[in-house]
Amino acid sequence: MEKEKWHEKATGKELEIFSIFSVVLMFVLAFVLETPRGIWEGMIEIVISRDALITDYFELTSYGAAFFNAAMVTGIAVLILMVLKMKFTGITMSVIFIIAGYSLWGKNPVNILPILIGTFLYAKSHGASVKRYIYTGLFGTCLAPFVTEVVYILPFSTGVNLLFAIGAGILIGYILPPLSMHTASMHMGYNLYNVGFAAGVLAFVLVCVMEAFGIESNAVFIWKAGRNPIMVIGLYIYFFLAFLYGLFINKGRLGRLRKVMKHPGRAVADFVLMDGSGTTLMNMGLMGIVCVTYIQLVKGDFSGPVVGAIFTAFGFAAFGAHLKNYLPVLLGVFLSTLITRYGADTPGIQLAACFAVGLAPIAGQFGIIAGVLAGMLHTAIVMCTSEMYGGLNLYNNGFSAGWVAIILVPSLESFMVRYSIRKDKIKKMKEQKSLE
Repeated sequence: MEKEKWHEKATGKELEIFSIFSVVLMFVLAFVLETPRGIWEGMIEIVISRDALITDYFELTSYGAAFFNAAMVTGIAVLILMVLKMKFTGITMSVIFIIAGYSLWGKNPVNILPILIGTFLYAKSHGASVKRYIYTGLFGTCLAPFVTEVVYILPFSTGVNLLFAIGAGILIGYILPPLSMHTASMHMGYNLYNVGFAAGVLAFVLVCVMEAFGIESNAVFIWKAGRNPIMVIGLYIYFFLAFLYGLFINKGRLGRLRKVMKHPGRAVADFVLMDGSGTTLMNMGLMGIVCVTYIQLVKGDFSGPVVGAIFTAFGFAAFGAHLKNYLPVLLGVFLSTLITRYGADTPGIQLAACFAVGLAPIAGQFGIIAGVLAGMLHTAIVMCTSEMYGGLNLYNNGFSAGWVAIILVPSLESFMVRYSIRKDKIKKMKEQKSLE
């Protein structure tokens, strides 16, 4: 009974405090790295620029402006969740940190708002509480670049284009809740980025409609190369602090991490509800440290997109991913670089390595070999999918992961069933022989 009370006490508030701390930290970093004037000019540049994949705010503006933007967008998300009095659980952490990550390359305080309004209108029109759909709306801001793009590609005046952009964002926010409910059944919970998959499907349809009218959108590539040592050290310190905070909440008990590692991770797997906030924060800290170390080892770039991908993996370590089910998929991504034309330091492959955390449930459910296969297949698919929608779905890896799960899981389940039947037959034959 005492244990249950402790577990209940150790969920929610600690994560809310940590989320607020993270937002404040990004604000402080912004003013340490850039002057107020530089931040203001950088924010204007971020808001008025195209945000299609890949638009790295570190390269487009500066570190300070990029972190200020991330603080603003993440702060809006945290504020909405607090106003709605949402309990901070694993899915909350995943949505907060995927938003924080993508605010370094694609989301800004302006282009996310129409989508959130659309989700709000969907809830109201169906007589439901906004709380029911708020996570879908926040995840759905992955199509924020579409809102910005409409302003630039339509042949009307800027004012008219702006109205169309707002309308497009509201439409996206309205469509995604029912669409994401249907796509979840397609991959059966083996892709943690379900809304990313739904958004990819929607973006593909919208881009096809625009092209039918002769309106085309092309992907861009703005990328900051190199490994800034201050960035690397800062990330290590941040993730280590997350681990220590979790350890403090758990009163110094490391053993609870073993319990997390036993979960396959198939959605819905909310580690906060199952194992408490302390254990979850420790798991998140370890995930962040492993991702930073991997990028270091392959001599990758700590660009805005890569740092954003690391933050995404960090967030989903609260909602389905842990080292035991992630490392096989990561290994698959790396092994693919040894036999394909892509190198481990190729920008898209660096992102795939971190975002492969979305396929962790496959390794958790079917084992190491299945996880490796998922990682290798993900690498091949993700390098092609962005062109399908002109880079307007930020969660391109989520779209790719959905297809990997759809293709791989039925085969794995079929193999496992046949293997189980064969194993039972062999067991019965042995039992029969022993009786003889």
